[in-house]
Amino acid sequence: MDFDPGSRLIAALDVPDRVSADDLLTRLGDAVDWVKLGLELFVAEGPGLVRDLASAGRRIMLDLKLHDIPATVSRATARAAALGAELLTVHASGGEAMLRAACEAAKVAEEAHGGRLRILAVTVLTSLDEADLVATGAAGPLDSLVARRAELAVTAGCDGVVASPHEAARLRALVPEHFLIVTPGVRPSGADANDQKRVMTPTAARAAGADLVVCGRPIRDAADPAAAARAIAAELAERS
Repeated sequence: MDFDPGSRLIAALDVPDRVSADDLLTRLGDAVDWVKLGLELFVAEGPGLVRDLASAGRRIMLDLKLHDIPATVSRATARAAALGAELLTVHASGGEAMLRAACEAAKVAEEAHGGRLRILAVTVLTSLDEADLVATGAAGPLDSLVARRAELAVTAGCDGVVASPHEAARLRALVPEHFLIVTPGVRPSGADANDQKRVMTPTAARAAGADLVVCGRPIRDAADPAAAARAIAAELAERS
């Protein structure tokens, strides 16, 4: 496998603007190698911030959860690849053609410019539960839907999925050995779940088969974000 997971911890930059992001990154220092840049910060600051973070040596998960017609997603993926991000999220519910378009665009960009952008298919948001799926008309049960979407991602050529740690063990048994499983909804023991409905501790998530875990508020809101990140990374290292 040519993918280096590093510390396996992705710190979410869930902040409103660049000033806040720079402040959090300064406080984190070298405690994390991966950062996740999502919709709020991307809309506020644009592609320039992604380029700057990549140039500074940060490994970036660009969490845009693309969901559009295949041609649009293809072009957006090509743009994302040029920014220096290593991971890009797209919604598995966009269908096989859309997923395949993203994967093919990433491969073309790699051949043209170097640098590997891996495509992660989001299965079901960790803020949703069975009742939410029923309300939206999605065919459940939830764990079966996650599994079907993961299999679709494999078929389409994606590099991995984003799924709750509660589904990680089942997915690990379904997907190829080097297929990435990235889990948000990770909370250290005793931390508030906030709006996440399917959460797990870092140790449990890694034991279940997660390759990378995303952690936001428990790091961002800690009195010492670097110490919080190192503690989580140490937990993950015990299972590596």
